[in-house]
Amino acid sequence: MVFLSRIVTRSGDGGETGLGDGQRVPKDHPRIAACGAVDELNAIIGMLLAQHPGGIEVGLLQAVQNDLFDVGADLCLPESPDDPPGQRLRVQKEQVSRLEEALERVNRLLSPLHGFVLPGGTTLAAWCHLARTVCRRAERNVVTLARAERLNPQILVYLNRLSDLLFVLARSANQHGPGDVLWSPGRIQ
Repeated sequence: MVFLSRIVTRSGDGGETGLGDGQRVPKDHPRIAACGAVDELNAIIGMLLAQHPGGIEVGLLQAVQNDLFDVGADLCLPESPDDPPGQRLRVQKEQVSRLEEALERVNRLLSPLHGFVLPGGTTLAAWCHLARTVCRRAERNVVTLARAERLNPQILVYLNRLSDLLFVLARSANQHGPGDVLWSPGRIQ
């Protein structure tokens, strides 16, 4: 259980922040950028749920929000080759599997796709598309970090599946596909 007695610590006033292992890093460090993008994604999913409390896959999206805290916890504790397995909270294959099962279930109900989908349609679909684009940014930030530091590979897999899931949820919110707004290449009005 996490216990926070103080929110204002003033320890970040100089542009640094602490990782889960106590290490201090600049606030623009790639690890912090990745954590921040994951946090932003979680907030957008929270807005999606708040705007559409009876919307699509509420329980699944609530579980995703919890998973995203696990992703953040994984990111804020740098991996070490001598970490005993299971000692620290890390994103697990089972979390990815839950997303894959949901992807298959939701995608089966969608009409075939005959073009590129523009972000839009219903408000709920637009929120899903916004979450998807922020998820892709978080994924890019994690790729940047993974080039420089050791990282749990399940983080990238999880974010990749989640962006796919958010895409199919957007299509589901657009009447299972027929309400999608499709790209018209070179369209001049």
